[in-house]
Amino acid sequence: MDRQPERETDELSSPAIISDRVLVNGVVTPLTLTADGELRSTESGRRKSTVAKEILSFVVEGNKVRVKTLVERRGGICCGGSGGDYARNDFVFEPLSDESRKLWSDKLHQHLDSLGRPKKLLVFVNPFGGKKSARKIFQEEVKPLLEDANIQLEIQETKYQLHAKEIVRSMDVSKYDGIVCVSGDGILVEVVNGLLERADWKTALKLPIGMVPAGSGNGMIKSLLEPVGLPCSATSATVSIIRGRTRSLDVATISQGATKFFSVLMLAWGLVADIDIESEKFRWMGSARFDIYGLQRIICLRQYNGRILFVPAPGFESYGQRASCSVDKESCGSDKALVYQGPDTKLEDLDWREMKGPFVSVWLHNVPWGAENTLAAPDAKFSDGFLDLIVMKDCPKLALLSLMTKLSDGTHVQSPYVSYLKVKAFVLEPGARIDEPDKEGIIDSDGEVLARGRRSYKCDQKALMSYDKLQISVDQGLATLFSPE
Repeated sequence: MDRQPERETDELSSPAIISDRVLVNGVVTPLTLTADGELRSTESGRRKSTVAKEILSFVVEGNKVRVKTLVERRGGICCGGSGGDYARNDFVFEPLSDESRKLWSDKLHQHLDSLGRPKKLLVFVNPFGGKKSARKIFQEEVKPLLEDANIQLEIQETKYQLHAKEIVRSMDVSKYDGIVCVSGDGILVEVVNGLLERADWKTALKLPIGMVPAGSGNGMIKSLLEPVGLPCSATSATVSIIRGRTRSLDVATISQGATKFFSVLMLAWGLVADIDIESEKFRWMGSARFDIYGLQRIICLRQYNGRILFVPAPGFESYGQRASCSVDKESCGSDKALVYQGPDTKLEDLDWREMKGPFVSVWLHNVPWGAENTLAAPDAKFSDGFLDLIVMKDCPKLALLSLMTKLSDGTHVQSPYVSYLKVKAFVLEPGARIDEPDKEGIIDSDGEVLARGRRSYKCDQKALMSYDKLQISVDQGLATLFSPE
């Protein structure tokens, strides 16, 4: 029964797990399940065809076997759309005997069990992000795929800011094979910060986190999907989660005294931070809000006094001037032995360099894409142990307008007005605006306000840190993400 057709297996791209003749639409057809998960059939003994590139699950219905599969399709729609580059399809066949049906069932079970796919996921759905479409995206695109893959789901809609962080900080991580964020990048940041505030953070951070684009920015999932040629769609993101492949992610610790924030995407001060935070009044526009408000900010351009210090990665030692750096000693709390305190790096012993203002923009990036249409740091890597630093000190407005149009392909970093380098550690000493010294700026990390200076946008609202010196260091490969490769 578990036999190989004479000529068919020679042309298979991988070994056959099982190959037999079955009924397909009433016609006896040779059918093969390959080791890489493809179902291959031969029509009338001539033309071979792949009936499924990827099997989600299967069910035996009487004498027939219904295989739930994914088929490839082209022309995926971008984030928040109704498609990707995969579509669901059922393939039904009928083995010619009870013995054959049992063998097919056993082999399909063995194949699916061997893939290491997640079996139970905690899913956060943020109904407030972006165009408020996360609930619809989850119900119509994400949930059907996950259920077809026989993945158990525990669904939690976030009700307020930091809700996801509260949940992961105290949940039983042993119950799940991963966490999924149907949102923009904000819920991912909450999840990582919550996991790092646990006593068992070393174990908790091994739990993979998956992203499904349903917010304004979607920079992390874009950074994962774009390099492998997949569209930034809910379907592509969900398929990547189902497959269960993972990759590590650097985590940056931002410290100010004893106060800490753990960043996975970026930190911005100056133009980028002003656009990111002040444009929130246009959230209903989705990602277009950044372009529209960005134009306004360039026309009324601000510059800020201040100083940055950094430890350059090998090959970038020519940037800046040599400097001494007074590193803040982290306060020793009673819980120091329990929760994550940041990388174990002696920053004071490193070779520091500095740049002095005025600055138009200072931007640190952990991954390439800052938003779906913004390739902020084209050379950034997920787990190289460095942050990509993009600095603009002075730039004519017309040249700046041209630079903004190049953010979509990353060529802005080639401008003579931009310094682009990799750093291991970083210190920001923010200052006031050049034109109005009684006004200060905003420090933004991962889309949230970290600090608000005097007379800045919504300066009366409480922020995690003060508008003052802060330091950043990187822990290589600390977190874990579901990844398409």
